Amino acid sequence: MASLKDMRVRIASTKATQKITKAMQMVAASKLRRAQTAAEAARPYAEKMSAVISNIASAAAGSPGAPALLAGTGRDQVHLLLVCTGERGLSGAFNSSIVRLARERALALAAQGKEVKFFCVGRKGYEQLRRLFDKQIVEHLDLRSVRQLGFVNAEDIAKKVLARFDNGEFDVCTLFYSQFKSVIAQVPTAQQIIPLVVEEGGANASATSYEYEPEEDEILTRLLPRNLAVQIFRALLENNASFYGAQMSAMDNATRNAGEMIRKQTLVYNRTRQAQITKELIEIISGAEAV
Repeated sequence: MASLKDMRVRIASTKATQKITKAMQMVAASKLRRAQTAAEAARPYAEKMSAVISNIASAAAGSPGAPALLAGTGRDQVHLLLVCTGERGLSGAFNSSIVRLARERALALAAQGKEVKFFCVGRKGYEQLRRLFDKQIVEHLDLRSVRQLGFVNAEDIAKKVLARFDNGEFDVCTLFYSQFKSVIAQVPTAQQIIPLVVEEGGANASATSYEYEPEEDEILTRLLPRNLAVQIFRALLENNASFYGAQMSAMDNATRNAGEMIRKQTLVYNRTRQAQITKELIEIISGAEAV
């Protein structure tokens, strides 16, 4: 059995850990509000961008001059998985849930005889994926030095993806991220961004017919790369809010667990101390009676 001194050290250590987890919870809570506001503000713009492009794309359907970002390469052999995760841990299942979804998709594609490549954004996803798919990771982007996410970060990622697409390195690109719902709910999401999936009903969303100037194909050539960056930017913002929500929840649970552990450790300490005092009293009384 541990000595009283060892027990006191354990209790003090657990209390120190509880203070750290409580502080991390408060920091995550303060950052979550700003991150959630940014994510919610980006949603309407990204959704409207998709709706506008879907409307134009429906008018350009079947056109021989349709951009490759819309029409695709005509093949479905090489898939690029753009996996966006966090740079830090201590956030529960936030990172692992995104990685799990990407891993399941990769294994399913491989079973169909497809070639899979990974573009990792975020350190945690890269560290987990390289254990199984090290040779298939074609690029890794680290955002630890970025204090506040901006559209320029998404544009940089979009340019790298477009460069690889223009070089014929893949046929289909799918974006993986975690959509923020609430502090306790973050949904791992897979979204195909190349070629763009035109939403059904986009052509019937309005009975009004439009004439485009310049032509639809030329408009799409300009809008599609922009939309790619917009969708990636939305994913980064959703991920940021999801990370702080998951971390806040994880640190709250850790703080509660530390409190329960302190209660149990204190109870054992008090019982051990009482037993030791009782034993010493018995020895003193026995010695006095012997005298």
